[in-house]
Amino acid sequence: MVTVVPYTLLAGLAVLVVAAGFPVTELLPAAAWMIVLFRWRATPTFFAGLLVITAVMVLQNPLYGLFTPVPYVYAFTVLTWPWRLAGVTLTAVVAGVAQASAAPGMVVLQGVIITVNVVMMVTTAWVLHTADVERERRLAALERLEAALEENAGLHAQLLVQAREAGVLDERQRMAREIHDTLAQGLIGIITQLQAAEQRHEVPAAWRRPFDAVLGLARESLAEARRSVDALRPGDLETARLGEALEAVSGKWSARHGVPVRFTTTGTARPLAPAVELALLRTAQEALANVAKHAGATRVGVTLSYLQEEVALDVRDDGRGFDLSRRREGFGLAIMRQRVEGLSGSLRVESEPGGGTGVSACVPWRSA
Repeated sequence: MVTVVPYTLLAGLAVLVVAAGFPVTELLPAAAWMIVLFRWRATPTFFAGLLVITAVMVLQNPLYGLFTPVPYVYAFTVLTWPWRLAGVTLTAVVAGVAQASAAPGMVVLQGVIITVNVVMMVTTAWVLHTADVERERRLAALERLEAALEENAGLHAQLLVQAREAGVLDERQRMAREIHDTLAQGLIGIITQLQAAEQRHEVPAAWRRPFDAVLGLARESLAEARRSVDALRPGDLETARLGEALEAVSGKWSARHGVPVRFTTTGTARPLAPAVELALLRTAQEALANVAKHAGATRVGVTLSYLQEEVALDVRDDGRGFDLSRRREGFGLAIMRQRVEGLSGSLRVESEPGGGTGVSACVPWRSA
């Protein structure tokens, strides 16, 4: 628009001037300005120079009032608010002067013509500006909505993954309990009875071979059952309890990122529900991942505390920190919160610029 319309008007006005018998040289300053400064046509300086040239042309010949749409185009498209309002006002004055020249000697009427021009164009500029602001507001709201939908979709997908993991974990733990409470206990009973019978009565020589075979088979089956129970434990908890798993995770993270991690356990360790162990392990992993991505820390502390009614996990770093009021909660933190609160627990984040960050999760240790 800043190219086609202005240069078309300039060409049309040149034809009109020639047809009317006026000297075309009066158009040369405007033509030279628009052609020589073509590359700067989208700048406020270009508009200002063109407006001055237009005003001079109008004072020379009111016919050049037909050229005033050109400064209007640049005022509306090049200038930003509130400079746009000033540019439109000045252009309206120039256009009004050109129109008022048709009523020579009638000062009041000339003033009315100029005023009407200014009021009309200022009103138009204001209405268009209001529409632009409203459009930008709606676009911003739409972008926020799209971002929220993307975030919700990502969160939903992660929650589905979490739910599947929890379902698999529950089923594995159920199978482990069934094996432990039925098959393993039954085998222990068989072994105990066979050993007791062997102690009370000497096994006849004819029975010794099948007796030893039955006892050995029972022991082998018990060992296999125990291995199956151990194999059904989740991830990092396969070969260790929660404290040991957290210490292992902390050590691996420290070796990978070159940041020392101090792991501490307080209180008396007690058996926890598998869901609690998994939730706290995943919380520690996500918190450490956030430290690696955002904190720029030189030290990290991981503390597992067994309290009277709940178990608490604290992950703290000495990194750059952030302003909680200015940063939106991300996917990882939302997942941590969902996981912990799903077990009737709570998650708290503490941080300040330059003061590091702390993530604290507390879950009732009896949570299922």
